[in-house]
Amino acid sequence: MVRAAVLTAVNAPLTVTEIELPEPGPGQVRVRLAAAGVCHSDLSLSNGTLRQPIPAVLGHEGAGTVVAVGEDVGHVAPGDAVVLNWAPACGSCHFCGLGEPWLCANSAAAATVPYATLAADGSDLYPGLGTAVFAEETLVAAGAVLPLPAGVPLTDAALLGCAVLTGYGAVHHAAAIRGGETVAVFGVGGVGLAVLQSAGIAGAGRIIAVDVSPGKEELARAAGATDFVLAGQDTPRQIRRLTGGYGTDAAIECVGRADTIRAAWSSTRRGGRTTVVGIGGQEQQVSFSALELFYFGRTLAGCVYGNCDPVKDLPVIAEHVRAGRFDLSGMVTDRIDLDGIPAAFEAMTAGRGGRALVVF
Repeated sequence: MVRAAVLTAVNAPLTVTEIELPEPGPGQVRVRLAAAGVCHSDLSLSNGTLRQPIPAVLGHEGAGTVVAVGEDVGHVAPGDAVVLNWAPACGSCHFCGLGEPWLCANSAAAATVPYATLAADGSDLYPGLGTAVFAEETLVAAGAVLPLPAGVPLTDAALLGCAVLTGYGAVHHAAAIRGGETVAVFGVGGVGLAVLQSAGIAGAGRIIAVDVSPGKEELARAAGATDFVLAGQDTPRQIRRLTGGYGTDAAIECVGRADTIRAAWSSTRRGGRTTVVGIGGQEQQVSFSALELFYFGRTLAGCVYGNCDPVKDLPVIAEHVRAGRFDLSGMVTDRIDLDGIPAAFEAMTAGRGGRALVVF
């Protein structure tokens, strides 16, 4: 038996209780978690913004050590340090065939299949986003396990599983930031902090962080922001003042709200690029006039998991970590246990802090 944080109903508080995990079957890996990041997507699963069969063990950003493997698993063995990949590509669907594994049609399938049971009554449990890392141990498909490159601390490596891959990919793939460009980053949470650091690695000339909380300025500047703008109705005007009246070459929105998406768009120069990383609800509607679409000539693009291929991108990011260009520990503002997850959810809702990390 292992302890886990279980979601029993939408908007219900997580309950820390014991669960039973089976031994790994063919193509499965059992992992003992070292740490798990608390991501806004977990909050979205708990409040129903994102759909997830329940009862479920949430958590999808994690790293740990392989405990056991089933048949036909050859890329990892017991004792190996690994990072969990919540969106493993199948390699055979239409999108994988196009070379777009981040859009894989089958990557979410594991979340719909029971993987464990409650110790109290034997009822089925589902794995949140297929990984269920808010637990001492988890059981996942082999494709959801990536070997951790040497030289990266195991606990901090949990952040690689979502925030860092998403933020790095948003900069280097989706927005394709080039050296010397100006970038505005909306939202200084876990993903936003990864975007800020990644923009610096890309050689951005000016990096403007935007957040509703003045307390985020120090965190943003430590992550590489050259400027900080307190979000408000005049945010686009403030950003244009900082950029000679033009706006930024690129804006990356990490919040998922209609007002911040619109502000990011309006902060981007003519011909610039606006990339939306944040996940919003269906009720978040953004409007543009036909004339402004023509006049400004901007592009607006969505971004899924940073448009990353984790198998290829993880070793690249690990090299930046080893070289000191990417600071994982600096993204962590709270180290908690399983019982601290509800408070971490409240902090995210209130816009406080960077990344909370559950340390086992």
